[in-house]
Amino acid sequence: MPAAAVGLSHSPLIGKNDPEPEVLARVDEAVDTARTFIRAFEPDLVVLYAPDHYNGFFYKEMPPFCLATEAHAVGDFGTTAGPLSVETAAAKALAQGVLDRGVDLTVSARMTVDHGFAQPLEVLFGGIDQVPVVPVFINGVATPLGPVSRVRALGTAIGEAAAELDRRVLFLASGGLSHDPPVPVLEGAPPRVADALIEGHPPTPEQRAKGEQRVVRAGRDYAAGSSAMIPINPAWDNRLLDHLERGELAEFDSWTVDGMAKEAGGSAHEVRTWIAAFASLAAASGSYDMVSRFYEAIPAWIAGFAVATAQGR
Repeated sequence: MPAAAVGLSHSPLIGKNDPEPEVLARVDEAVDTARTFIRAFEPDLVVLYAPDHYNGFFYKEMPPFCLATEAHAVGDFGTTAGPLSVETAAAKALAQGVLDRGVDLTVSARMTVDHGFAQPLEVLFGGIDQVPVVPVFINGVATPLGPVSRVRALGTAIGEAAAELDRRVLFLASGGLSHDPPVPVLEGAPPRVADALIEGHPPTPEQRAKGEQRVVRAGRDYAAGSSAMIPINPAWDNRLLDHLERGELAEFDSWTVDGMAKEAGGSAHEVRTWIAAFASLAAASGSYDMVSRFYEAIPAWIAGFAVATAQGR
């Protein structure tokens, strides 16, 4: 089965709190490289691994991962609101294939997604409805978090199931790398915040705008060096990319939840999407080659920002 993978960091601050023009130029070049790679590969199905930021998944029910047979984007941080072009038949086949392989998987018939899903589809394909997609949520924010080995097992099971579809499948990862943005946590939260994290009350447009502005201010403070957030960790980020490039996916099984957060920030767990996508590619193809790799620490976006492409052999 022809298979490929793309990893792309996302940030809600893109276009709102941008770095220097020369940094943007390097990012744009890397993204253009990924677009060219995708056009040459010509996928007819995209399996999109992405996190959520308390817009679709809440503590009332918080699965470690969930596959959607239908999905709708909320339109946060200037991304498009509306339905994704979910290919339901393929989604159901992948879900059954994962369960048949002994990996517990939650399925959503009406998933709500945010910029983590919408941004890569807009950046790489020109819209959230331009390509048949199977969205897969991977929790990277809400504790407790399971071991990374289970995420690798999920990616492997989806890759094996995808190999049975006789499709040209692109495994797309959205998230990370090292970053520590001001994401609310349940433990110790005031009652109003705790209730929102548990029940998921939809914010009013005014509340959403205020929340997004707080993130923009946090990014500006972080770039100015006046923030207590954990610094971006380029050494950790490149260690992750080295393992992915060399196909050393089992190395991630020893990475601990506490160690990842301590070294790379509370939201560094979004790299679980990358691990899943590359595990899928390895399972679908047997082996792969990384074709392109870009990395830059971008404080204005509160992110270690990476773009990578890989082709199955």
